[in-house]
Amino acid sequence: MVYVIGIAGGTGSGKTTLAKALTTAIPSEHVTTIEHDHYYRDRSDLAPDERSQLNYDHPESLETALMVEHLTALKAGNAVDIPQYDFVTHSRRTERVRVNPTPIIVVEGILVFDNEALRQTMDVKLFVDTDADIRVMRRIRRDIEQRGRTFQSVREQYYRTVRPMHLAFVEPSKRWADLIIPEGDARVALDLVVHKLRAVIADALAEAG
Repeated sequence: MVYVIGIAGGTGSGKTTLAKALTTAIPSEHVTTIEHDHYYRDRSDLAPDERSQLNYDHPESLETALMVEHLTALKAGNAVDIPQYDFVTHSRRTERVRVNPTPIIVVEGILVFDNEALRQTMDVKLFVDTDADIRVMRRIRRDIEQRGRTFQSVREQYYRTVRPMHLAFVEPSKRWADLIIPEGDARVALDLVVHKLRAVIADALAEAG
C-alpha cells in the first residue's frame, strides 16, 4: 500500500517546510518526497537567453504526465527514475535519481492540484495559504541565494509570469484541497495528518509481514 499526500500553495508559501515537518515526524525509511519542480521540461534546445524568457509558472512548463506515470508505478510497487533539473541553466541534468516505493509519498509543488490526473493519484491534498507579501520576499531570497538570479531578473519574472500564473492557476486550485492550512498555524493540521500517516504505516507493515 502506498499513500500519497499532495502539498500545494503559492511560491514561497511554506510547502517545503510542511513537507519536511511531515517527513521528520515519521521514520525516514517509510516516506519519500517528490517535487513537481523536478519535472520541468528540458529546453536545452534553446539558447540560454531564450530559456530565461520562458514562462516557468504555467502548467505546460512541466511534464506532469511523466510524474503521473511515476506515481502510478510507485503505487503499483515499482521503482522509478526521477529527472533532476538545473534551475541555473534552465535544463535537465543527465543523471536521474532512483526512487523506490515507500508507504508514504509526499508530492509537493505550486501546481500539483491543477492537473486532474495528478490529483487522482493523491489520497489527501493539503494547500498552504500564505499572504502574498511573505511569499514574494521568500521567492526573492531563494532565487538570489540558491538559483543565482539577480534581483532585477527576479522582479521582472514575478510581474511577468509568477503573479499572473498564481492568480490564474495556483489560487483557483485550492478548491481541490481537502485541508487549507494557514501558514504559521499548521500545528493542529500537522498532528492530524501525522496521526493518519502512522496508521497507514502500521497497516502497510502488517500487510507486508
